[in-house]
Amino acid sequence: MGSVIKRIVKWHVAIILLAGLASLAGTRERPFEASADVMGTTFSIQIYGTNDVLMKRAAEDAFREARRLDRMLSNYISDSELNQVNKCAAQHPVTVSRELFELIKTCREYSLKSDGAFDITVGPLMKVWGFYKGSGSLPSPTDIQQALASVGYSNIDLDSTALTIRFKKQGMNLDPGGVGKGYSVDRMVAILRQNGLDRALVSAGGSSIYGIGAPPDSPRGWRIRIRDPKQESKTIAEVFLRDQSISTSGSYEKFFWANGRLYSHIMDPRTGYPATGMLSVSVVSPITLDSEIWAKPYYILGRAWTERHKHKTFRVLMCEDKPESGCAWIA
Repeated sequence: MGSVIKRIVKWHVAIILLAGLASLAGTRERPFEASADVMGTTFSIQIYGTNDVLMKRAAEDAFREARRLDRMLSNYISDSELNQVNKCAAQHPVTVSRELFELIKTCREYSLKSDGAFDITVGPLMKVWGFYKGSGSLPSPTDIQQALASVGYSNIDLDSTALTIRFKKQGMNLDPGGVGKGYSVDRMVAILRQNGLDRALVSAGGSSIYGIGAPPDSPRGWRIRIRDPKQESKTIAEVFLRDQSISTSGSYEKFFWANGRLYSHIMDPRTGYPATGMLSVSVVSPITLDSEIWAKPYYILGRAWTERHKHKTFRVLMCEDKPESGCAWIA
């Protein structure tokens, strides 16, 4: 009888141990990855969690949101809400959604704070320089001046009661290139959090990234490599994102050569010419829209202006086009 009881006890212990191991396996965080092509680039999501169904569903919801925003903001989709504004706002006020109205209003505020170095009305210049649907080409000075005459955030008339947008000049064109990815990443992050996920990385083409929490094996945060603007395989800095974003603007992203000179797609809307003097700028901030937008005026306005005007919560890595300067952080 004693031996039988001992065997029964051993079986019970074994069952309890196996049940415990199964329970641990079920609660252990696992990685989940997914990607989708949106806004002319690849959006990717990395998640750590214990519920595979939840992670997959949340990622699908996040990508669905990015596609919705693309239909709102794209200047390539003919019937997007932004394109309806571009087509008609010079003739009459165009009624828009509250969301688009508030985003355009916010962009105008960024323009004021950046002394006009950021300007969502830069579209005519991007077109005349060939960056709209290509890698760029050298326009004539006359073409540049004609395009520049249609640029200027102060020529956007906003009616907050009627939710309308009107252009004060003919030929104006809103360009979401410096806004769309950052805004989309922030919205995707919000959706992942609404689904109860607290460890995730959202990336829009690698140029605008947000890290929620930290991966299990890296309590400092999500490790992000910042490439050397002169040599892609070389790393100039690393950051760890924990509930923060990083966006990078660099002359290497889209450019062309003409008459022995490099012309980048980062346009100075005040002069009508691509900005010079900088190779790349990376901005770390709590909000991706902030990091994406401010990377451009910091690039255009340079180190001295950035040091005087940078928001206290930002960190900025500036790589100047000077052999003796190199890359340095502005904390």
